[in-house]
Amino acid sequence: MRIQLIGVSHARTPVALREKFAIPEARLRLALRELTQWPSVSEGMILSTCNRVEVLAATNTDKADLCAFLCSQTGVERAEIEPYLYRCQEEEAVQHLFRVTSSLDSMVFGEPQVLGQVKQAYTVAKQTGAVRNELDRLLTRAFTVAKRVRTETAIGASSVSIGSVAAELALKIFGSMNETRLLIVGAGKMSELAARHLLARGVTSVVVANRTYEAAQALASMFHGQAIRFEDLYKNCHTANIVITATGSESAIFRREHGEMFLKRRRNRPMLFIDIAVPRNVDPSMEELDGIFVYNIDALQDAASANAQRRQSEAEVGEKIVAAEATRFYSRLETKDVVPTILSLQEHFENIRLSEMQRLRNRLGDLTSTQHAAVDALTRSILKKIMHAPLNALNVADSNARQCVAESLTSIFNLDKSTPTLVPSANITAPQPKPKSRAV
Repeated sequence: MRIQLIGVSHARTPVALREKFAIPEARLRLALRELTQWPSVSEGMILSTCNRVEVLAATNTDKADLCAFLCSQTGVERAEIEPYLYRCQEEEAVQHLFRVTSSLDSMVFGEPQVLGQVKQAYTVAKQTGAVRNELDRLLTRAFTVAKRVRTETAIGASSVSIGSVAAELALKIFGSMNETRLLIVGAGKMSELAARHLLARGVTSVVVANRTYEAAQALASMFHGQAIRFEDLYKNCHTANIVITATGSESAIFRREHGEMFLKRRRNRPMLFIDIAVPRNVDPSMEELDGIFVYNIDALQDAASANAQRRQSEAEVGEKIVAAEATRFYSRLETKDVVPTILSLQEHFENIRLSEMQRLRNRLGDLTSTQHAAVDALTRSILKKIMHAPLNALNVADSNARQCVAESLTSIFNLDKSTPTLVPSANITAPQPKPKSRAV
């Protein structure tokens, strides 16, 4: 069996081309069935996300044309995709899969989504029968490696997006998001993303204010929240614990006097302003008020960058884990290729041993149980010493030499090339002591 992987990803392929290769969920099962019918392919899995499209296959040769398969599924010309494709085989393919599953090949190190995406691709491939034996073992190991990377490193411990950093800051200030009210000022995409992170941490209600009331209503409906008109902003702002502001205003819409008014109405309970607008929507003088916390886009980006550096350091530790695991897995996989030779060799010598044991019994008659055990132990010991050299040669050789040694042993001893079943030693049993006669 050979392991091959081919794909395109965010690292080197523009999104316009990745979109052409995306395989929608509705067509995935059919594509998997066609993959397993492709020349030389015995098993396969397709991972299709917004950041990558990859085909993983167990093949009978190392020349299965997976690029032609991808082109057949998408209608893209080979010449158009070739400059962007990456190809991996054998141990390199194993290591790439382990890196992807462990989120070491993601746009953001440590993001958890990719593991779920690989698991979903694996589930669909299993259900369609595209993943059975070899790839099943490989993917199961990949999930174990991903868990080990996440457990033994802090790769996913720090937030690296503006929205997630804002959510962490809010959690530090308020301790808990239970019964926390969020006010979004400005209905842009950045506000929406930041709000989603806060809601995921437990924010319970959302209010949206925007100069265009219809836009406020549209955003509020996404979060089952409430829209208010922009002219009512200052009247309602004090009811919020957290304010996300991202308007296109060229001057500050929240100034020191507003902060003083909000604190008075709130009886000095704290407020957090997350200002992701450029120019800033919150005047810097607001930060001088006790109980008002203000974080602008630069502060949030600095925190995200520091966290990204920490993740980079943890990713280096993860890379060492993945490399070692890939080598260990592939070494075991390579050894499996010569298992039939090992079993045939064991069967060959075991049959000789059992035959000689039978001849000894025929010549000497029945042996006592003690005598039989002594001869059996002696012949097994001799057989173990004879087998040591050829088995050791198979185990220590590299992949090319190992196959050469296996073929030589098969030829020298005229071994059966099919996978044998060892004849159990129990075919020649030790004599049982005769029961003593009892007096009548």
